[in-house]
Amino acid sequence: MPTALDQELRDAGLRVTSGRVALLESLDHLPHSDAETLFRALKEQLPGLSVQSVHNILGDLTTAGIIRRIQPAGSPARYERRTGDNHHHVVCTGCGAISDVDCVVGEAPCLVPSHTHGFAVQQAEVTFWGLCAECQAATVAS
Repeated sequence: MPTALDQELRDAGLRVTSGRVALLESLDHLPHSDAETLFRALKEQLPGLSVQSVHNILGDLTTAGIIRRIQPAGSPARYERRTGDNHHHVVCTGCGAISDVDCVVGEAPCLVPSHTHGFAVQQAEVTFWGLCAECQAATVAS
């Protein structure tokens, strides 16, 4: 019986493979993961999987719009399932944890810059930087 993930892949014009399905399931549980983290999460479940295969799958899923690629400064590319809403991110400068931040001013306000310089803006990325609660507590404790 086809699953919702199977249908999502087919709707995007992609073939359903065990690697693609497993990676999507992993991203549901490990949002904002990089390729190495996903590889480690999947290597027991898919013994023939390589890091290069994970990169290839991530590329295919990103191109198809099923996942979103973000790359905060100083970090490897990260991936998430939340797509299509142009939300933003907050990144901890201590441990690198990443969380989603909804747009504060309605839907995708950053898509209307003061001057486009002739560009047709399709997406905006806003990244907030600071210390997460755990890193703040560790700083106070030390």
